[in-house]
Amino acid sequence: MRIDELQTPALIVEQSVVRANLDAMSAALPGDRLRPHVKAHKCTSLARLQADNGHRGFTCATIREVETMAAAGLGEDLLLANEVLDTRRLGRLVDAGHRVTVAVDSTETVQAAVDGGVREVIVDVNVGMPRCGIAPEKAGALADVARRAGLTVRGVMGYEGHLMLVGDEAERREHAERAMALLLSASADVGGDLISGGGTGTYAVNTWVDEIQAGSYALMDTAYQQVGLPFGQALFVLGRVISASSDWCVADVGIKALSLDHGNPAIDDAAVWFCSDEHITFAPEHRLAVGDHVRVIPAHIDPTVALHERMYLVDGDDVVDEWPVDMRGW
Repeated sequence: MRIDELQTPALIVEQSVVRANLDAMSAALPGDRLRPHVKAHKCTSLARLQADNGHRGFTCATIREVETMAAAGLGEDLLLANEVLDTRRLGRLVDAGHRVTVAVDSTETVQAAVDGGVREVIVDVNVGMPRCGIAPEKAGALADVARRAGLTVRGVMGYEGHLMLVGDEAERREHAERAMALLLSASADVGGDLISGGGTGTYAVNTWVDEIQAGSYALMDTAYQQVGLPFGQALFVLGRVISASSDWCVADVGIKALSLDHGNPAIDDAAVWFCSDEHITFAPEHRLAVGDHVRVIPAHIDPTVALHERMYLVDGDDVVDEWPVDMRGW
């Protein structure tokens, strides 16, 4: 079909751009140097392309993502880079032969791993972002607790998420070095053979970890565009103009179709004024008519994708495939 046959709003992904993004990242971080984070796209069809590029381990954010990846035959090495307090569903996957590692940062999450049947953990270390993660100086003691409980401690992970959108590359590298010094200090106490961290924003400057947990690079958004990364905008929310005035237009892409936590979305050759539940109001540089298509660029890719049940792979105006967003939900 062609895109004018799609019901809007709809997620569309430019085939050539996503392919170029995947290849560019694989060239920079080949094989095990990249552990793609599936939370950004929540789509096993896209994850399979990443696996075809030589990346056999994946990062997940939810139990649902781990389960769906395993069911799709992509469960060779799945890291749930998040603390969870009920790991029974993960333990069932381990019993079925999938390799699942879960992040821990407390004695409670260690015990949850034991109770649920998970056998491998990674110690999550706070490297400067005030979210999850144990203090670096306490990481070794927690690893000892985990080993005494019968778990294998694979190593450490630390997410410098507060640095992902720092605009200046030299500044981003300087701050990343400080953050990773904390992680390397914890690694010396924890042991294991894995140091994991990073993301799309720091993939090129974080040279201290063994693997980078990047995800947004595949599809991109306006927030990462501003950092000046060498990846193209592959994903858009396709909408249609439903009302046209002399100074502005309204399209059928609102808050229920994209995330605003990183600010307003963008439309090429237009100024976006605001979004409401079902609408985006914008001032185009060139006059548009009711029925015209617009491609809305989300400001934050991860939560935008999670709002949709499917994405359409396109080549210009031709729809060439349909990919379920099969990892959405919890």
